[in-house]
Amino acid sequence: MIARAVLLPVFIAVALFITCCSKKESNEPAEEPAPTAVVDTSTAGTITGKVTLDGTLPKFKPIDMSAEPACLEANSKPVIPPVVITGEKGALANVVIYVKSGLGRYRYDLPQEPADLDQKNCMYDPRVLAVMVNQKLLIRNNDPITHNVRPIPHVNHPWNKSEPVGEPPIETSFSKPELAIPIACNIHPWMRAFLFVFDNPYFAVTPKTGAFELKNLPPGTYTIEAWHERFGTLDQTVTLGSRESKSVTFVFKVEPPR
Repeated sequence: MIARAVLLPVFIAVALFITCCSKKESNEPAEEPAPTAVVDTSTAGTITGKVTLDGTLPKFKPIDMSAEPACLEANSKPVIPPVVITGEKGALANVVIYVKSGLGRYRYDLPQEPADLDQKNCMYDPRVLAVMVNQKLLIRNNDPITHNVRPIPHVNHPWNKSEPVGEPPIETSFSKPELAIPIACNIHPWMRAFLFVFDNPYFAVTPKTGAFELKNLPPGTYTIEAWHERFGTLDQTVTLGSRESKSVTFVFKVEPPR
């Protein structure tokens, strides 16, 4: 009788623990199933456009690479930070164009070709790049010195890897969508790049022509966003009909100095 009296509270405690855990698990949101729908290419349309800059270009001081003689030797003239790159008639490069909202849940094929980020002449090239979730990214060191690659995400897992001379490229990928992930080098603090990770293929990074194209978009009304590291973001709403093509223009304005 004494043993049963001692064990009874233990059984009750265990039962309460199991009940609480079951309730806690039941309150956790269930993971959404992966989308199965595919875009009907026979009705898909295209959004094209151009990004320009209106105003006087900001001036930047040359990068001080004096702490690394090999970097000075690799560059025959002073290097200006590539924050604002323009082409003819104010065309603006390194602008990320993407669908901010309005897109349904579709299944997309993962690109087979990896994206590339090079370290050359002690700079990241390209300055801005975009990939899809889980797309392979190869980061190469083309310099005769060691670099250190350090993505600084808030959503994805951060990491920090040294890349000595002659080593194979760092092979990585990112499992969650995230915008404007800074990529730094702890050895050379002036080195900087920005990585965008999307869960769909509707994005582009403008070259010096400022031109972009978003192909195979299903009919719908979308918010298209343009991002630039210096000038922020601009949004436009675009309604796309079946097999329709539309063109939009984004104009970033340089604020005059105060």
